[in-house]
Amino acid sequence: MDYRQLSDPNAEYTMRDLSSETMEITNSRGPRDVEITDVQTTIVDGNYPWTLVRVYTDAGIVGNGESYWGAGEREIIERMAPFLEGENPLDIDRLYEHLVQKLSGEGSISGKAISAISGIELALHDVAGKILEVPAYQLLGGKYRDEMRMYCDCHTEEEADPDACADEAERVVEDLGYDSLKFDLDVPSGHEKDRANRHLRNPEIEHKAEIVEKVTERVGDRADVAFDCHWSFSAGSAHRLAERLEEYDVWWLEDPIPPENHDVQEEVTKRTSTPITVGENVYRNHGNRRLLENQAVDIVAPDVPRVGGMRQTRKIADLADMYYVPVAMHNVSSPIGTMASIHVGAAIPNSLAVEYHSYELGWWSDLVEEDIIENGYAEVPEKPGLGLTLDLDAVEEHLADGAEMFDEA
Repeated sequence: MDYRQLSDPNAEYTMRDLSSETMEITNSRGPRDVEITDVQTTIVDGNYPWTLVRVYTDAGIVGNGESYWGAGEREIIERMAPFLEGENPLDIDRLYEHLVQKLSGEGSISGKAISAISGIELALHDVAGKILEVPAYQLLGGKYRDEMRMYCDCHTEEEADPDACADEAERVVEDLGYDSLKFDLDVPSGHEKDRANRHLRNPEIEHKAEIVEKVTERVGDRADVAFDCHWSFSAGSAHRLAERLEEYDVWWLEDPIPPENHDVQEEVTKRTSTPITVGENVYRNHGNRRLLENQAVDIVAPDVPRVGGMRQTRKIADLADMYYVPVAMHNVSSPIGTMASIHVGAAIPNSLAVEYHSYELGWWSDLVEEDIIENGYAEVPEKPGLGLTLDLDAVEEHLADGAEMFDEA
């Protein structure tokens, strides 16, 4: 037989025509013929209500994922489960688009719907990596680095006290080993007249500048420090604040204005030398297109379990790289979502760091069997999938009120 016929859909042949070598190639596809049998969720009561996702298969392989926090995502995920049953978990892109289409009536380009889809997408990467016996970063094109820098989101009991912030910065650098930090700037100064109008009075700006000055001077060259505004200020106030901070060594100023108007965001960014970061409230690569094309952001900060999942974050990073914009991933997740971000960070060239938000939560690392962060860095695992083993006993111990445990039967 002419084996070129094997690529011809109109060729006629029987199984007896195939050589033993060809039969081995055909049979080798068997292990990849896997079907999804169930999708389950639960909520862990962490410093946020973490929505964990598990995708089950008929091969006995289970993938772990995480959606952005909240009960709403869990309900959406459970409604999507029938759309996935019987499907091959290796078809990550096709299943992702399938779910986006199925939820189009519920606004699947943003919000809770896309965050719910993101949770499933993370679990599919874990399943696919385990089936193919490769780490998740390999599914994204390979890795640029063996470890990921983690930046610690810091808090104090008196967040408005500049000296307390400086003390905490020094403690996290000296005792915990981090060389990158973030503090909040949308904290009360005692000078507010009307916070609803988003306007910053000069005494408020001076109070925020004092926080920045004391923190950055205390850690000096030992750490980079970013400051988060949580979309709190008017355009004019953001201009004045960013300009006031230009004399300090600010890693970035995050989300100084509300996220909807990208034209105003462009103006805020281009009027200051203080680096401006946005992204956790901007969904998928389409949502980030104008921000990046118009160079309206200095650093982009997608949240993997929130804005579209691992592959969408990779697409955002690729778009950012076309404009030479680095990526610093926002992250408030459990170890599952955090490790997904680490895999993405390893697989993109323009990655700065991944946020770690739970340094004050003593049992965060108990949710998995593996160690993740040491001295402010996370080693990128070589184990298949996300490289984590979920400790189901620890999950059950920390369930949110009213949440039900996974049904492992």
